[in-house]
Amino acid sequence: MTERNMLELLSPVGDMERLHAALDYGADAVYLGGTMFGMRAQSAKFDADALKLAADEVHARGKRLYLTCNTLPRNNELPMLEGFVKDAYSAGADALITTDIGVFMLIKKYVPDMEIHVSTQAGIVNYEAARQFYNMGAKRVVLARELSLDEIAEIRAKTDKDLEIEVFVHGAMCMSFSGRCLISQYLVDRDANRGQCAQPCRWNYALMEEKRPGEYFPIFEDEKGSYILNAKDLCMIDHLDKVAEAGVNSFKIEGRAKSTYYVSVVTNAYRMALDIYKSAPHSYKLPEWIHDEVFKVSHRPYCTGFFFGHPKECQYYPDSGYIRDYDVVAIVKKCENGRIYGVQRNKFLRGDELEALIPGKEPIPFKALELFDEFGEPTDMANRATMEFSITSDLDLPANTMLRMKKV
Repeated sequence: MTERNMLELLSPVGDMERLHAALDYGADAVYLGGTMFGMRAQSAKFDADALKLAADEVHARGKRLYLTCNTLPRNNELPMLEGFVKDAYSAGADALITTDIGVFMLIKKYVPDMEIHVSTQAGIVNYEAARQFYNMGAKRVVLARELSLDEIAEIRAKTDKDLEIEVFVHGAMCMSFSGRCLISQYLVDRDANRGQCAQPCRWNYALMEEKRPGEYFPIFEDEKGSYILNAKDLCMIDHLDKVAEAGVNSFKIEGRAKSTYYVSVVTNAYRMALDIYKSAPHSYKLPEWIHDEVFKVSHRPYCTGFFFGHPKECQYYPDSGYIRDYDVVAIVKKCENGRIYGVQRNKFLRGDELEALIPGKEPIPFKALELFDEFGEPTDMANRATMEFSITSDLDLPANTMLRMKKV
């Protein structure tokens, strides 16, 4: 069992707005990508200067920042690695997450003091692999997603206590072994192992017989075809006690390409869940409202992955779309003189039922009974992007509180 006070909540970050959200809503650490060598090319927002700003902000709050360096680089990319690694060290990154053994050894050469975490891309599924990475100098291993809780517990029991173990507990799952997939590269020449995945596992597939070209037959009983490769999303919020008891140190949320709202809500829910576990480890049970929070973000149907053995219901064949029942409608700027002042994100009307999402607290429902535009004039709706507004209310909400609304 891992010491409860050493449990880390690790949240994904795609830009500075999401970094602030992760920190505001309770992350102990964040992981993000630079402009090279990261597995999410579309969320590679942090050049050397931006990384320095991010690291300074993270450290000012007493948190940690991990930088991805987990692609499988080709020969022509290796000469750029030294500058990337040294820039990361100078900027203040607390660790580099890497997959490739050659990259691992070059990091040790270029910046010997840099902490190294071995990515889930490395496919670590046994204690001997974890031991050898530790012997090479790894501080942490991010285990393959295909492991059960019993297998994780055995790895923990048979490795050095100073080796940290991290696992994904929430987010999208990949129809491949630990994310090492070739489908995207074959179909559209976008290499998933270099951060360019087009997610063809989410596409709609059908069967065609060779002597009847152009005639498509559904593989599954659906006239639209079959989403045969489409996985459900992972959600372990109801089972964090079991994950902790297996010896996991870091609880990782997937989603560097997800929205600020997603990062805020999911981080907040898992923060509160972990705190409940720490306070009562032998009787872990979530209040229903915390459990419900992870259903208020855009998500696919949930499952528990491989944690309880072979996943019997982790594929989702009807479609590849998301369930999205709530929208962010505004961000709070301040509260004073009996009004909430905010900036609009999505349209809402006077009289709409809203919820205020406050870090570490149950969402507060309230009605926008009196709505005013940026000039203080009464209005029936906030319908312009980034429109400033105010709502009459006695609530005293922190700056950057998100206001959301259930979709009808």
